[in-house]
Amino acid sequence: MVFSHAPALQPFVNRLASRSLLTDEEASAVLSLKGQVRQVAAHSDFVRQGEHVDHACLVVDGLVGRFGQSGEGARQITCLHIPGDMADLPSVVSPKSAWGLMALTNTTILRLPHAEVRRVAAKHAGVAEALWRDCVADGSIFSEWVVNVGRRDALARLAHLLCEMAIRCERAGQGDRHAFALPATQADLGDATGLTSVHVNRTLKELRERSVATMRSRQVIVEDWDQLVSIGDFDEGFMLLDGPSPRFSEVA
Repeated sequence: MVFSHAPALQPFVNRLASRSLLTDEEASAVLSLKGQVRQVAAHSDFVRQGEHVDHACLVVDGLVGRFGQSGEGARQITCLHIPGDMADLPSVVSPKSAWGLMALTNTTILRLPHAEVRRVAAKHAGVAEALWRDCVADGSIFSEWVVNVGRRDALARLAHLLCEMAIRCERAGQGDRHAFALPATQADLGDATGLTSVHVNRTLKELRERSVATMRSRQVIVEDWDQLVSIGDFDEGFMLLDGPSPRFSEVA
């Protein structure tokens, strides 16, 4: 059944508004988007890499991993998506998916037809600008993930990931930087950081023994935020969270 799902869309509007100025009319236009709710079981793919899709997927509940895959089937998680994230917004303008999406937990998604998103963006320039800026932020975060996996050691990689997820959960109203949910397995964290599960386990143990951070029962407790930031070489500037940017019309 296709229907309007404003409560599910509100976190996405909040995400857009954190980087872009939206009028009440523009926010209402996004909230009016019609979509289809789908339940996805944990460890299930719901978008295949290279698949042609006609909808974008908003995470309503759960945790989603974006991944790339080698010809031999080896996977690398390239982003974690929490509620309020549009996991494949670029597909609205490029329908052949450049990556796959999998549910890391039992997950609820809202499938928004590309035609619906395009209709609202075409009618409201402010919405189109906000969607564009969200894609820019997504690309900036992806770039930092490449640096994290390629140029940091195991302890720094995991600390950096925990810092990022702490800030994102805090901004989304899903905990704060000192205590937040991260329902990923050690294997998932390994796929996100280029480490084995054994190495992730050892690294988490070191963070715990140094009284920096503890991960238990799908929750992360950060005892020493400043130390976690230092270990992870973390600077949140790449997340582009320094407030809404001026509208194009104001700087033209």
